[in-house]
Amino acid sequence: MSSVLVVGASAAGLATAEALRRKGFEGRVTLLGAEPHLPYDRPPLSKQVLSGDWEPERARLRPESMLSDLDIELALGEAAVGLDAAKRLVKTERGRDLSADAIVIATGIRPRAFPGSTGLAGVHLLRTLEDAALLRAELSASSRLVVVGDGVLGAEIAATATKLCLPDRGGSVTLVGPQAAPMEMQLGGDMAKALAALHIEQGVDLRPGVGVDSLVEADGRVSGVRLETGEVLPADAVVVSIGSVPVTEWLAGSGLRIENGVVCDAQCLAAEGIWAVGDVARWDHVGLGRSLRLENRTNATEQAGVVAANILGEGVPYAPVPYFWTDQFNVKIQVYGLPSLHAETEVVEGDPADGRFVARCSENGRVSAVIGWNMPKQTRLRRAELL
Repeated sequence: MSSVLVVGASAAGLATAEALRRKGFEGRVTLLGAEPHLPYDRPPLSKQVLSGDWEPERARLRPESMLSDLDIELALGEAAVGLDAAKRLVKTERGRDLSADAIVIATGIRPRAFPGSTGLAGVHLLRTLEDAALLRAELSASSRLVVVGDGVLGAEIAATATKLCLPDRGGSVTLVGPQAAPMEMQLGGDMAKALAALHIEQGVDLRPGVGVDSLVEADGRVSGVRLETGEVLPADAVVVSIGSVPVTEWLAGSGLRIENGVVCDAQCLAAEGIWAVGDVARWDHVGLGRSLRLENRTNATEQAGVVAANILGEGVPYAPVPYFWTDQFNVKIQVYGLPSLHAETEVVEGDPADGRFVARCSENGRVSAVIGWNMPKQTRLRRAELL
């Protein structure tokens, strides 16, 4: 093994390159990225960068000096457009052919757009630094924001936007989604209700359990959101956060199996010499006994370490305890495991009335998740109940 090409220069891609170097790999490592920026972190985009607490540069994953010390080739601002898996060769949009002994697919995801919203002023997606800058500028000049989509990202954007859409100038933040409460699919019913109460307390107008029929426009700009009930919510700006899709179009004709991501075995191997990592990877989790794809920052780093090990021949299955966190208002929520709507939830430490507690979710006689609310140390210790 003398060369590795990592396609995707975000958290999972960079973590793979770093793990290879930590494990002593001295061959050529190339990091190919579609964006022109040095690798940066995405979770702060909906929080610190959007709020203005951080300058965009602070979201960089590593300073230039550390990237230089890694001794990797950075090919940024150049998207992959094709893969010949048999030859382990990637074609780029600039017409280059890049080959390596091992290829790692780390192209991540892209947000779904609302049908018919393309080109409509005032409608935003949030995935890149540019997206965050445009949305911040919009909210600094607008007052009524509607967030369409009540998952993790939508809830985070709504929470952050309350700092920008100021009530003293008629500002409002409305969160619309099909779930009974924000992040219900990620937290389970009881914890999602607690999050809903927090949003309401902080001034967010929640419209749960309702779909969006269409966006209303006036002179090429969004002016409202029409719900399936017929009600129109006035809006100066709209953020669409209705899920995402893995970036796999460039793999058409590659021979790889693509089904809601790049399908891999338990070692994250998609084909001989081809691995996938991060949001784009769907692999066999031997501990859970099913195929899984996770879209979160922790998974990107942990999976990258296993992929690097397996490139170097260690043959390690990737079977983590799933974990993610979200910061909203003054609350840090941490989730170990996979909560579900059917789980029984009980508070095992702290007290919800004090704003600090740990809840345990059980299903079919087994602990399926541990959820912490402003109790990071205690939540981390309870993780052992899932092992």
